[in-house]
Amino acid sequence: MPRFLSMVRIDEQNLASEAPDPDFEARMGALFEEITKAGVMLETAGLTPTSQGTRVTWEDGKLSYTDGPFTETKEVVGGYAITQCKDMAEALEWTKRFLEIHPKNWTVTSEVREIAES
Repeated sequence: MPRFLSMVRIDEQNLASEAPDPDFEARMGALFEEITKAGVMLETAGLTPTSQGTRVTWEDGKLSYTDGPFTETKEVVGGYAITQCKDMAEALEWTKRFLEIHPKNWTVTSEVREIAES
């Protein structure tokens, strides 16, 4: 079965100021339990802020390093999930369910791509 990478994108400069509703973590925990029991979730995690990261670029035969935060970037990857699904449609269904758990006033984007197997 194919594996999929879901990159959860957020705008670090415009994060919601208020905390999510009290049931948010319970809903997320229930979905993670369901997706894990279904054998779909292989790995997931959030990422530290870009202020704690470094970009490494290869250009014109030279490496350059840029320490975060990366203020010129509107959206950054804030987390990821690796799933194993029968097809893209199933991967998108799980992603839809993940996004719908978030508060309505949040903006969260998830880019889903199949992992190329060699």
